Amino acid sequence: MIQNVKINSYQFLILVIFFTIGTSILTVPSVLAAGAKQDAWISAIIGTGIGLLFIWLFITIALWFPHLTFIQINEKVFGKWVGKTFSVLFVLISFLFTSELIYYCGSFLNIHTLPNTPMVALNLLMAAIVVMGVRLGLETIARSAEIIIVGFFILFLILVVFISPDIKFENIQPVFEMGTKKIVQSSLFYVAISSVNAIVLLMIFPSCINKMKQVKKIFLIGNLIGGIIIIVLTFLSISVLGAADTTRQMYPSYELAKRINIGNFVQRIEGLMSTLWIISLYFKTILYFYASVLGMAQILNLKDYRPITLPLGMIAVVLSIVIFPNVIYQQKFDSTTGKSLSLLIGLFLPLLLVVVYAIRKKQLKKDPESS
Repeated sequence: MIQNVKINSYQFLILVIFFTIGTSILTVPSVLAAGAKQDAWISAIIGTGIGLLFIWLFITIALWFPHLTFIQINEKVFGKWVGKTFSVLFVLISFLFTSELIYYCGSFLNIHTLPNTPMVALNLLMAAIVVMGVRLGLETIARSAEIIIVGFFILFLILVVFISPDIKFENIQPVFEMGTKKIVQSSLFYVAISSVNAIVLLMIFPSCINKMKQVKKIFLIGNLIGGIIIIVLTFLSISVLGAADTTRQMYPSYELAKRINIGNFVQRIEGLMSTLWIISLYFKTILYFYASVLGMAQILNLKDYRPITLPLGMIAVVLSIVIFPNVIYQQKFDSTTGKSLSLLIGLFLPLLLVVVYAIRKKQLKKDPESS
């Protein structure tokens, strides 16, 4: 199946930023603080640096076959049947993460904003707008992101400026107390949920981008900007709440917004934080779902992916309800199975692809690229 949709490099930059931030905006500070304590912000910096190496790997693979999606690259490099097997694995994991993000959204809203609303209703509403967005197409998704990014950064700046008076630098001291080993280990979780999973963006990069000029830089810059936002939020969480309180909080960034109090007038604006998170979570979910349905359509050689969006969306809702029995199980899954699945499709599969490509390079160059 050949994609006819095209987006520009700026729109792709915004999608990369949203994907990188995604769930990290609320959950990463707590996870990093659990391992690195007051050095969590250093772990975020290291994680962002390591993540850029993964993005460089993805860019290298994508530019070998600039007119093919990741599913098509698999079949070309590994062969039809082995390639399809890896592609099915890629699609299933992407779909699982789609359901997981729908669960995140429903769980957050159910706990903090709409406690009397059944979680199934919240999940259904989130899934409905995700399916709607994917059915409208990548161009519509990219244009909406282009508009919403302005409001996102305005809200983010408001949060940073208003919480800055509460920063206590003694909360981040002594620096490097946890040692290099602990700091690096903590950063690996952040890499696994932000940069490693960016492999799904190869379903639109660079095959759906209309101008190839500086396209390599765009992917790296987008990931870097998203990483800087997470670094800032992690630093604010540690310096305002303290390492111990950040670790205890499930959503420390949301707790930051609760602490804002400017002259007893500007206060309790945590709705801003939830808006930030829902925006970034929505675009990360929609990119996962888009990769899932487009990948499934290409595996099955369908002419259009839209007919399967609704049934897959319904399955995603059901899966999001039964996927985790409780929050503790969800946190355990993220730190073990979830991280392993991310590394499987974002590290093992790309490295295997590089090895096979190196062996078959001459043969592949003789074949037409679009075959």
